[in-house]
Amino acid sequence: MDNTSKIPSYLSRDQLGPWETYLVQIDRVEPYLDKALLPWVETLTRPKRSLIVDVPIRLDNGVIAHYEGYRVQHNLSRGPGKGGIRFHPEVTLTEVMALSAWMTIKNAVVNVPYGGAKGGIRVDPKKLSIAEQERLTRRYASEINIMIGPDRDIPAPDINTNEQVMAWFMDTYSVNQGKTTTGVVTGKPVSLGGSLGRHDATGRGVFVTTVEAARHLGISIAGARVAVQGFGNVGEAASRLFADAGAKVVAIQDDTGSIYNASGLDIRKVRQYRQETGGLAGAPDSEPIDNEHFWSCEIDILVAAAMENQITEHNAPLIRARIVAEGANGPTTPGADLILQERGILVIPDVLANAGGVTVSYFEWVQDISAFFWSEDEINSRLDKIMRDAFAAVWNAAHAKGILLRTAAFVLGCERVLTARKLRGLYP
Repeated sequence: MDNTSKIPSYLSRDQLGPWETYLVQIDRVEPYLDKALLPWVETLTRPKRSLIVDVPIRLDNGVIAHYEGYRVQHNLSRGPGKGGIRFHPEVTLTEVMALSAWMTIKNAVVNVPYGGAKGGIRVDPKKLSIAEQERLTRRYASEINIMIGPDRDIPAPDINTNEQVMAWFMDTYSVNQGKTTTGVVTGKPVSLGGSLGRHDATGRGVFVTTVEAARHLGISIAGARVAVQGFGNVGEAASRLFADAGAKVVAIQDDTGSIYNASGLDIRKVRQYRQETGGLAGAPDSEPIDNEHFWSCEIDILVAAAMENQITEHNAPLIRARIVAEGANGPTTPGADLILQERGILVIPDVLANAGGVTVSYFEWVQDISAFFWSEDEINSRLDKIMRDAFAAVWNAAHAKGILLRTAAFVLGCERVLTARKLRGLYP
């Protein structure tokens, strides 16, 4: 099967949408899969279930506004669906399809018993009041109620959603069920069954896998120069952990601009400044740089923790890092991937690097079901071990087969999914 044949010929590698990017990744990994699993490969290119819903709400001014929402379950062979919900003005069905597919692979790479799912609403939440956001969340939760449940599909926060959104979501589901069901979502407030350590989990996973990669390449984290694109939960947590380990975070970029300090930025001061002002420009002990220059900073490690398709054929030749860690989902286009490979830059793929979030989501789900909660030290210890073990498995597979870490991660994840699919068989 050649998935690239499904992609219009007039699209360059940097014009691929997220779903097309995912298909290219499956196409590249197929030659390395166990031949006994090949009859099942097309399973990976077809989402199991997709739902498009109208989400009408009454705005504060009395006007009724309509928004389009989605929930996609890509594959449920290994367990219930798992994946976040994002509120963003550029959300599309094909984007959510790709994100759900990457969740399938990611969950399998770290070997948590979930399938892949994802959801979203095409909306700019910054234009809505808190009350409007609550009504939007509750209506959306009601609309996708037919797909979700603690043993069916478990949402979580993603871009522009947070623990408050998950609290509204959980409450709406619980009211409709007639009982409190904390395990229907993860990423909740700790007081409502959320897990300690969840806030930093994705960034922590990025940090742990990068430390492992640096160790293999002989790079000392103490004194390493780091640039971080994206300063949300993932980028901020990763930045803080790198700085605490003695690295110098010299550049940060987000949707408001880019800042630089050759001696290292004070991450906690930058975080506080951004919370107070809404932007990075003018942050303490920093100088502004243009967004183009951000990519050519002299660094050891680049953390891409913003959105999809940020590292492209245009800026990949500018990157001077030795390691690129993908904190976001799909930040590197297939064309850029080849350029980074040719330049000898090691890429820690998203399905491995940012799997810390879903791993601690799994911990949260287990704690909710058992009604027994762990300390933050226990959670961080368990997370670190799972991330190190997953990195070692991917690293060893890559070197045994002579392939990239991304390809090795996909081989590992795809074979686990396809083995489950093959063992389950077809019904009827």
